[in-house]
Amino acid sequence: MLDLPTHEDLRRYRLELRLTQTELAKRAGVSQSLIARIESGDIDPRLSTLRKIVTALKEEKEKEIKAKHIMKSPVIFIRPSDTVGHAYRLMEKYGISQLPVLKNGVQVGAISESKLIKEMNMEKDLSLVSKKKIEELMNDVFPTVGENTDLKVISRLMKFNPAVLVTVKGKIVGIITKADILKLIEKGK
Repeated sequence: MLDLPTHEDLRRYRLELRLTQTELAKRAGVSQSLIARIESGDIDPRLSTLRKIVTALKEEKEKEIKAKHIMKSPVIFIRPSDTVGHAYRLMEKYGISQLPVLKNGVQVGAISESKLIKEMNMEKDLSLVSKKKIEELMNDVFPTVGENTDLKVISRLMKFNPAVLVTVKGKIVGIITKADILKLIEKGK
């Protein structure tokens, strides 16, 4: 048996989507006062009205930004056996500040500009830095998410990580960086 949403459920869904009663009413083709009365539990809506409201909420939910909407693809990566010099050239060429380290298509670490600069500061002979292998310097792996992971989850991961990899059926298909998230401000998302 299917459970119909309660008036509390409808209010909670609306608030999760950050919609006002007026916005939801407009999308559902009903009045704001009807939404208010339904959410307060004053009235039980007709099934056709409930269907309009649920459909409007569902359509709004589907508009949310997902990983697949903001990821960059293909993913520029480096191998553990590659040199720091090669990593630098890739970063320079593509204008990026970090790279996942992949071995046979599986992420085994990550390397960043900040890690390279730290290594330069520690090494007396800078010519030796460019010859070092990535496996000697790499950091922990970037977290991975599915292509339908929403922006809220990705944003939380970005608080502690410079990038997030996007996978489909275990295969890395994209990368999201803090810069990609910040671009959404410009787009007004």
